[in-house]
Amino acid sequence: MPGCTDCSADVASRASSDPLFRRVLWIALIANLSMFFVEIVASQVGDSMSLQADALDFFSDSANYSISLFVAGMVLTARAKASLFKGATMALFGIWVIGSAVYRAMIGSAPDPSMMGSIAFIAMVVNIAVAVLLYRYRDGDSNKQSIWLCSRNDAIGNLAVMVAAAGVFASASRWPDLLVAAIIAVLNLSAAFHVIRLAQAELRTARVQCELNSSPNANFEIH
Repeated sequence: MPGCTDCSADVASRASSDPLFRRVLWIALIANLSMFFVEIVASQVGDSMSLQADALDFFSDSANYSISLFVAGMVLTARAKASLFKGATMALFGIWVIGSAVYRAMIGSAPDPSMMGSIAFIAMVVNIAVAVLLYRYRDGDSNKQSIWLCSRNDAIGNLAVMVAAAGVFASASRWPDLLVAAIIAVLNLSAAFHVIRLAQAELRTARVQCELNSSPNANFEIH
């Protein structure tokens, strides 16, 4: 619509370009990408579905941080559209993990609990550190909330993997591993729906503001 180019520009968009916020995103991106490679190897060596789910979660988060860095400082509409994309990928990830867990329930063996526990502990330390760095941005726009939710869910997921490792050790069964993989997937689905709803609300708000700003009577003054 003509006249709408800057109608979504706001204080939040300028805040998103804050150097400290970008620095935190870079730290989070490097940490998550590193842990993706560590966990994807460990999941294959240890035959763990929950570690594999957590590894893919790290990869998904890395992509989310990259997108957030790209749209930082852009207008609200651009950030909201990026959040919609991120929410969709989070949902697809959750659905894929649930499907994989069902498959492994039918065909699979008990994973290595010592590998699960040790790698999950390292991952939890990394995720808690990232979550602490992102905590101050938890009440921002949909873009900021999406990265905070990713980090929070990851820390919870790592703790769950450690519990699953204890369950596998005690029962010599793959079921605790599969259950935790499903829990991680549900957490991602819940966060995805929250981010999508918030992004849609932001787009509606931006559209209304755009229409008001482009109205012929927008600058009409009564004397």
